[in-house]
Amino acid sequence: MARWLLAARPKTLPLTLSPVIAGLALAIATTGTLAFWTALATLLAAVAIQIGTNLHNDAADFERGTDTDERLGPPRATAQGWLTARQVKNAAHGMFALAFVLGLTLLVRGGWPILLVGLASLAAGYAYTSGPRPIAYGPFGEVYALLFFGVAAVGGTYYLQTLTLDGSALIAGAALGCLASAVLLINNYRDLETDTAAGRRTLCRVLGRERARVLYALLLLLPIPLLMRLDPLHVSWPLLAALPPAAFLIWRLWRGALGPALNAQLARTAQYQALLVGLLILSLLLPGAA
Repeated sequence: MARWLLAARPKTLPLTLSPVIAGLALAIATTGTLAFWTALATLLAAVAIQIGTNLHNDAADFERGTDTDERLGPPRATAQGWLTARQVKNAAHGMFALAFVLGLTLLVRGGWPILLVGLASLAAGYAYTSGPRPIAYGPFGEVYALLFFGVAAVGGTYYLQTLTLDGSALIAGAALGCLASAVLLINNYRDLETDTAAGRRTLCRVLGRERARVLYALLLLLPIPLLMRLDPLHVSWPLLAALPPAAFLIWRLWRGALGPALNAQLARTAQYQALLVGLLILSLLLPGAA
């Protein structure tokens, strides 16, 4: 069981749950109601897609020879020989199938827009490390993260609750998508040398370390003013509390953190996204000025 948990990478789940929770919070603030079973199915489907993508990535990277003894990140189940590539891929297919079934229940409520988002999410989960040109092996991984772990997650969740879509949901999705992109950027920043040796042309490799650090800073700071402009907010000042942790993360990277030390940076960046969602919810709950 422990090996399967490592393969599923539960530490990545906040990146999936945070935007869905943000979408639910915005919907409740707008309508004053919650479609509970729809919300639960949305959360479970998002988690299933995330775990399926993680499992598929674990097996696919091993088959492509990307995960070697020089890997700086946490150990991968297939590369360590704990599980076979076939076992891990079968489990990934099972999670994608679960997401598909949950998606059918959501389709009843959301109609064809949810069908399109669901199919695109499943296809992207496979294409991330599969096919002739995997997303993870090129410079568009961060764009993928922004769209699917941000705009689609928040916007789709909001739409399923309200059956409408407005600018605030899309702006919030873009803001949280920036942070998902920042997590992926740190992952690729850490693995730059091993990725280059494996032939991966990630955005970090295209930009180089110095410009990647600048982009990381922008991805952490831009969500704050974006979220502060959302229409449903009663007050926006609680979001300013995100500035000190953002500054700390930026300073730590610019100070020269490299190698395994970036594992902590990656985890803290994901935690920063969860913090920002918490501050967003607080801003929605606090009464506005009289």
